[in-house]
Amino acid sequence: MELQKGWTGPMRVLVTGGTGLVGRAIERVVREEGGGREGEQWTFLSSKDADLTNAAETRAVFEKHRPTHVIHLAAMVGGLFRNMRENLDFWRNNIHINDNVLQTAHETGVVKVVSCLSTCIFPDKTTYPIDETMIHNGPPHNSNFGYSYAKRMIDVQNRAYFQQHGRRFTAVIPTNVFGPYDNFNIEDGHVLPGLIHKAYIAQKEGSPLQVWGSGTPRRQFIYSLDLARLFLWVLREYDEIDPIILSVGEEDEVSIKEAAECIVDALGFKGQVVFDTSKADGQFKKTASNAKLRRYLPKFVFTPFSQAVKETCDWFAANYDTARK
Repeated sequence: MELQKGWTGPMRVLVTGGTGLVGRAIERVVREEGGGREGEQWTFLSSKDADLTNAAETRAVFEKHRPTHVIHLAAMVGGLFRNMRENLDFWRNNIHINDNVLQTAHETGVVKVVSCLSTCIFPDKTTYPIDETMIHNGPPHNSNFGYSYAKRMIDVQNRAYFQQHGRRFTAVIPTNVFGPYDNFNIEDGHVLPGLIHKAYIAQKEGSPLQVWGSGTPRRQFIYSLDLARLFLWVLREYDEIDPIILSVGEEDEVSIKEAAECIVDALGFKGQVVFDTSKADGQFKKTASNAKLRRYLPKFVFTPFSQAVKETCDWFAANYDTARK
């Protein structure tokens, strides 16, 4: 595949979903860790700035900020149980958001769009580890097919923009992201922030910590700040249209039980931990290969899982009143 011609001018970067978990992490890396460069303009959009399911509002916000580059994070997201209830809503809302953002980026001459996918887009029945070539090899897990297919279509659309218009739109596939500014909602959030919230409450009340499911499913977790640093590398250096998995290695996969133990240690929780096996486990594992990433960045160092969990727990405790929950 032909490589992108390097962008030499100062970038004007528009980040959709800019106030969410990954958006906040990118903002911190850009503003506080020196990830931004001189002359660059960074705009972090929230849902208050535009309804991206609406084409006119999407167009207006692009015309206002005139981005040269876009990091597309905005999506309707939720945990396992909400996905199981609302597959149609997840499909329709995300298809509208993605089409509006990508088509408006094309129409306004954006040089590069980096969209954020998810490992749940991969086929349910597959061999492991999964890699970037396997996205379309079969249907995703039935529990969240609406969200998964909508996200898959970004890859289809990116390839079509390149084929028909030469556009340099690409996507990243992170594994389970967590960190400060996550959604810690117990009912609808993802597994790790939900567990942190439940453990925090259990500690306050002196009650047992109830973990939904058996605790045996295994996941690769990536700290939001590590993901943010990798996003900047993709935006500046990664020239393929094909997506790239951003993940810790297969050897760093942990079980939900191990993750719960890490949270218990981080919070100093001394109570009983109970596994509620009447609740669904979801997919047993989604082990992803980061071999492609390692070919590009063999020396990238990920934050150790226990340290990242501790920092997230500390942030949640310090920001309990204002955190999303």
